[in-house]
Amino acid sequence: MNLANNHAFDYGATGARLTVSSLNRYGVRSTGHNGEITLLDLPRARVAALGFAAYPWASPIRDLAAVRRLVTRAARLANVVVVFMHAGAEGEGQIHTPNRDEQAYGELRGNPRAFAHAAVDAGADIVLGSGPHVLRGMELYKDRLIAYSLGNLAGYRNFGLGGRTALSGLVRARLGPQGTFAAGTFTSLRLEGPGLPRIDPTRTAAHLVTSVSRQDFGRRGLRILPTGALATR
Repeated sequence: MNLANNHAFDYGATGARLTVSSLNRYGVRSTGHNGEITLLDLPRARVAALGFAAYPWASPIRDLAAVRRLVTRAARLANVVVVFMHAGAEGEGQIHTPNRDEQAYGELRGNPRAFAHAAVDAGADIVLGSGPHVLRGMELYKDRLIAYSLGNLAGYRNFGLGGRTALSGLVRARLGPQGTFAAGTFTSLRLEGPGLPRIDPTRTAAHLVTSVSRQDFGRRGLRILPTGALATR
């Protein structure tokens, strides 16, 4: 669970501490506090997870030198490095990933492309984005998967459900021994009722992600096949 986001300190340090203790009680590991590297030992790999955002309680998304140092350290500790970023402008019209700094509500939220590329250059094997509340494109950069925004996976009467804000997606990725992208799938979801995800047989989310991936990233943009498989060509 990535806690590097704009709402992690809505109830101050006490609320943040209680969030972590509640997650731990139910066996959910978390990351995202400033300088935090969370290690997970799996049967065939050790995974390091890090979360970045534009807030003092999170690892800094706009300080690329600090990003490189922290990710490099994580890569020395683990076989696979998973980086989460909470970045980008918000709203139904923010489906594209610009190559510049973005703002929302007066907050400087960093350049998602520059951040993701710096993280991969430093040793990240997969970068997963949130923040815009809509889906964005997916890019294969140096054989590493970057999903710039996966929308809202779920909510309960707290997210808008009109138009693109109701679209979501579930990504599964398989990485090779060196962390390179080997295969993956994308399941199209739609938030319904109070904001619960349901599989969308129309595959609207997949069509959107395929379109903006190609527009924003050209040949590096991933396609989602009718089977749900992620394709690089």
